[in-house]
Amino acid sequence: MVKKLQKLSADKKKSNAQLSSTVKDSAQQIWLAGLGAFSKAQEEGGKVFEALVKEGLTIQRKTQAVAEEKITEATSRVTTMASDIGSKAQGQWDKLETIFEDRVAKALAKLGVPSARDLEALSARVDALAKSSKAAPAKAATKPAAKAPAKKAAAKKAAPAKAVAKPAAKAPAKKAAAKKPAARAAAETGAGTPSVN
Repeated sequence: MVKKLQKLSADKKKSNAQLSSTVKDSAQQIWLAGLGAFSKAQEEGGKVFEALVKEGLTIQRKTQAVAEEKITEATSRVTTMASDIGSKAQGQWDKLETIFEDRVAKALAKLGVPSARDLEALSARVDALAKSSKAAPAKAATKPAAKAPAKKAAAKKAAPAKAVAKPAAKAPAKKAAAKKPAARAAAETGAGTPSVN
């Protein structure tokens, strides 16, 4: 029996040695498999990283293109809106300007201040009177040797012309006379005369 026990213990030692060597071999293989996986991951990881960078660049370009389209679209909308608002504002400003000019003209008319049209008409009348007064002495100087009956006929024709010319000359004088009291009042208060230092 002792031999049997020794045999069994020897078998156990052999099996334990085999088991331990099998475990050591498997652990060694697992360790090497892990190192191989890590090495592959490093190699593949660089390639995957580069592929991700390339995909990121393409996506960035696409988004930039879309963003630029949206920006140009928004810019064109804002530009058209600004031009529309500007034209509407200009139209309203023109209306406001004409209303203001009309009200100022009415106020000046109420105060008796002549308008630009009135001054132009008066200037034209003064020019016409000046031309007619210059033309009358020139005609008289060119015909001094005329016969006496012709002078009487000319005098008769000139008399109605003088009558027409006199009321026209008196009309501005009446306006000037009407304005003189206002001018005198302004002079008395000192508003019409500038002070000299």
